[in-house]
Amino acid sequence: MSDIAQRYQQVQNQLQASAHIHGRHANNIQLLAVSKTQPAKRLLEVYHLGQRAFGENYLQEAREKQQALSDYAIEWHFIGLIQSNKTREIAENFAWVHTVDRLKIATRLNDQRPNHLPPLNVCIQLNIDNEESKAGTTLEQLTELASAINALPRLRLRGLMVIPEKRDDEDQQLAVFTQVADTLNALQAEILTMNSTANSNDICDTLSMGMSGDMDTAIAAGSTIIRIGSAIFGVRN
Repeated sequence: MSDIAQRYQQVQNQLQASAHIHGRHANNIQLLAVSKTQPAKRLLEVYHLGQRAFGENYLQEAREKQQALSDYAIEWHFIGLIQSNKTREIAENFAWVHTVDRLKIATRLNDQRPNHLPPLNVCIQLNIDNEESKAGTTLEQLTELASAINALPRLRLRGLMVIPEKRDDEDQQLAVFTQVADTLNALQAEILTMNSTANSNDICDTLSMGMSGDMDTAIAAGSTIIRIGSAIFGVRN
């Protein structure tokens, strides 16, 4: 068994065990393989282990891999910073975008999403700690932004993505993750109140939360997508 195969199996085992410990169904937690800086052949190795969802941070690098792996049924997620001049390619070539943090970007993604494709799944990036070094909308701006995105026909608002400040105390980390989960539940209720015809299964059902170092805590708090890179591919160069 290769190193990647061993690491991938360890991550899957950890996900299963964590879900069991916290009384959750592992099938409700999606593993997103974060493959930035990894060559296409390494993605293909993980693909053959059963992985289908891959997350990319850099558009040019992602497009090269998409072209190289076009024969494979990969679900591509964009999880990087979005520049206005990149929205068309993102809208045309990804199934998910996790990092929408302002209406200008959402509107461009909506307007540039091809009609022959299903609506683009989007998560709002929430800057839960108000860190100046990180992108993301604030709690105060969240409801207004979510309501505007929910009205865009070529987007499907799926939920929230967060990269909280790292805390050494696990209880403190859990408290922040739980706050984000509570925020998602409140947001879903607000949107459903504003739109009585909406289906709760179609709106705000996703928490993109947790990475290699804190996946167990994120799962305990209710994460539905964990973004795992180094634990699968090894330490990046």
